[in-house]
Amino acid sequence: MMADSPLRSLTGYSRFVTELLQRSTVERSTVAVWSTSRYTGIAEGEVFFAGDIRLRLREELDFDAGLITSYGYEVYLGAERLYWYDDFPHPDDPSLAATFPHHKHVPPGIKRHRIPAPEMSFTRPNLPVLFREIVALDTV
Repeated sequence: MMADSPLRSLTGYSRFVTELLQRSTVERSTVAVWSTSRYTGIAEGEVFFAGDIRLRLREELDFDAGLITSYGYEVYLGAERLYWYDDFPHPDDPSLAATFPHHKHVPPGIKRHRIPAPEMSFTRPNLPVLFREIVALDTV
């Protein structure tokens, strides 16, 4: 893991998230990053984008190891949940093996319809991927 990774410190990750939230595509945000111990933290809240699109996120962080240890990301259009990503393992689903445990829940049958999520990671920030995906939604 590179020493300059934003996942290596509360200060680094807070700065990284703040810079993302200052992009013109973000209308407002309730995201906060805080420490739960000397080596761990949480990032949690909502990001509001144009077109009534909203990202709800929660990440558990290990700054000592430079990892996201757990995450959940949900994307909404108004009150409708469009899709979500999580890292809950589904070892009995061979279609998800390539990106285990990372996967995305998509319609139809969103709760049980899961697809691989190759861009999700524990070792690098996921928020830039999500922001790109959400901005692309608004241009469709």
